[in-house]
Amino acid sequence: MKLAEALILRADTKKKFDQLRQRLTANVKVQEGDTPVEEPELLLKELEQTAAEFEKLVKAINKTNSLTEFAKGRTLTDALAERDTLALRGNALRAVANEAAEKDTRWGRQEIKFVLTVDGAKFQKLADDIAKLHRNHDTKIQEINWKTDLID
Repeated sequence: MKLAEALILRADTKKKFDQLRQRLTANVKVQEGDTPVEEPELLLKELEQTAAEFEKLVKAINKTNSLTEFAKGRTLTDALAERDTLALRGNALRAVANEAAEKDTRWGRQEIKFVLTVDGAKFQKLADDIAKLHRNHDTKIQEINWKTDLID
């Protein structure tokens, strides 16, 4: 199995676990004299099996990421941390640019006037540059994910 397939399977397994949790909690209580729609013990057993599958997948994915080279001297794990950091930086810069772009809403001359302390266009350009780096980085990660075999 390719790493990308394992990542898709991990997401599906997580969804399945969440659905099982909801079904289990929905069958915890019933009105006196009624029976649950589904048997909680069977749901619990399936929930535990799904959790074990999820754990096995996560361990294999993490092992593969830590042993797969992304670029010279850097692993896929390093690349994922870099991508996450680019996203954090981009979000922060975009928030500043958006705040700077908001119009000053003074209704009268006696209301307090606010002035910008930053160049909104500069922050938007920085955010756009970071977004491009993030996209390029993510594309290379996705490419490697589809070329890399999962290590068990």
